[in-house]
Amino acid sequence: MARVSARPTPGVRPARPHASFTPEGRRVREVLSYSRRGARLSEREQDAWDRLAERWVVPEERVEDTPWSHWFGREAPLVVEVGSGVGETLAAVAPRHPELDFLAFEVWRPGVAGALWRLEQAGAENVRLVDVDAAWSLMHLFPAGSVAELWTFFPDPWPKNRHHKRRLVQPAFARAVASALAPGGCWRLATDWADYAEQARAVIDAEPSLSGGVTARWAERPMTRFERRGVEEGRAVTDLTYRRAPAASRGH
Repeated sequence: MARVSARPTPGVRPARPHASFTPEGRRVREVLSYSRRGARLSEREQDAWDRLAERWVVPEERVEDTPWSHWFGREAPLVVEVGSGVGETLAAVAPRHPELDFLAFEVWRPGVAGALWRLEQAGAENVRLVDVDAAWSLMHLFPAGSVAELWTFFPDPWPKNRHHKRRLVQPAFARAVASALAPGGCWRLATDWADYAEQARAVIDAEPSLSGGVTARWAERPMTRFERRGVEEGRAVTDLTYRRAPAASRGH
């Protein structure tokens, strides 16, 4: 199936959205679920980037015109992680599943570099990383039904009430995930913020093609530094799992 792509405005990278325009031409700054932190790399991260980025990082300028399978050199079920951090989950899970391809979105460059050396240490050849906007990409660059599984583990909680609009799990994102998932495909989430878990449940429960809710911790998910920090600060972790309705169940 051909990739669906929204054509970019000249001089603007939609995969890195920062502003849009009203029908009257007024500039409106986009509400993003992330903020870009420092980009300085440690010596180890720089070494990993220099050696591995060309092979394992999808070039930003190619994301809108090249199928994801091109970067893996094969056709295989695709697992997408949104906000992969320093790659702790990928490094733990991907080597156990050589039959799957893993595509990780992370806009923090040191995180991408940190993931590269962790993946190299783990011997994971079936992972590719991309440092562009995941929400925009899900809405525009994934054919319907092309994702076997999607992960959003410990997304930025944006704890202040005035920042809740910046949380990743919003109705438009849930619709994009539902469209991208294959029938029977799985969306795994985890957060250590109770009110975010409640918001996520309300948002995803309202998406008619997804069903699920609170589940036990996924056995393959490792304890990452984000989870460890939350536990040390006294916050309980909530795991959520939702599935796309199987093809035979659509419309029922």
